[in-house]
Amino acid sequence: MAEQQLIDGLGRRIDYVRLSVTDRCDFRCVYCMAEDMTFLPRQQVLTLEEIERLAGILVAQGVKKIRLTGGEPLVRQGIVDLCSRISALPGLRELVMTSNGSQLVKLARPLAEAGVKRLNISLDSLDAERFRAITRTGELQQVLDGIEAAREAGFQRIKLNVVVMKGRNADEVPALVDYALQRGLDISFIEEMPLGHVGRSRAEAFCSSDEVREIIRRSHVLIDSAEQSGGPARYMRVEGYPDSRIGFISPHSHNFCSTCNRVRVTAEGRLLLCLGHENSIDMRGLLRRHPTTDTPVLEALQAALQRKPA
Repeated sequence: MAEQQLIDGLGRRIDYVRLSVTDRCDFRCVYCMAEDMTFLPRQQVLTLEEIERLAGILVAQGVKKIRLTGGEPLVRQGIVDLCSRISALPGLRELVMTSNGSQLVKLARPLAEAGVKRLNISLDSLDAERFRAITRTGELQQVLDGIEAAREAGFQRIKLNVVVMKGRNADEVPALVDYALQRGLDISFIEEMPLGHVGRSRAEAFCSSDEVREIIRRSHVLIDSAEQSGGPARYMRVEGYPDSRIGFISPHSHNFCSTCNRVRVTAEGRLLLCLGHENSIDMRGLLRRHPTTDTPVLEALQAALQRKPA
């Protein structure tokens, strides 16, 4: 029997889904949230059972990689059990997660045992005061301890994510690179996405991937690499550090839309065909209107994919 696939209107195979399990977070990062956030009422958020059902539908249609995100996914009650159930879905190649690291001291090992293969951890500064200024509520040492717990837990790979902003943390690029290299971790530098209201102008802080690459080249020899992790990052190796990769995610300066293999599902169950567009479908409504059959959900999904922007 031929393998099921999700193909969009331009012939791109969709095999990677980012699933938000909550809109809540214990941080209020300046590039992500306004300081005074109003979160969704519980009944508007997908239940754990609905998330599991949707994951099963997507994997049955050829999705190979699911990334659990938030908000902060580890503040969602029942997250470890959900990971166990999703990771066991036949056909799923890997379950991965993006976290701010605040809960990893207690949850890193249970997550690894539940089948989470790789972990991305946000780390925008190694200075405690600056870290607090960027996250508004975060404690740096708590996150650093979480990274160490993750290193000991047995994940296949751990990657640090850094959103680079001039005037905030661009001067810390060398220190963050050295921190990752010394621990055998990957690290990706991300251009800030101009999405959503965060209470300030984004343009004044923009730092391109090319600028970051030149900063790193002042102290390290970078080697081009064709490696892929299934997402938008372009990787380079560092001479003398065989265990680490440096990635660059460049939605502005090196647009990767033409090869996009991803869709995103929000915490309230809206399937976003593109992070930068409003095109979406209400998966929550479909799941709740059709609790005993997946056919209408699949039909709506296939039809929506034909409208995925170029």
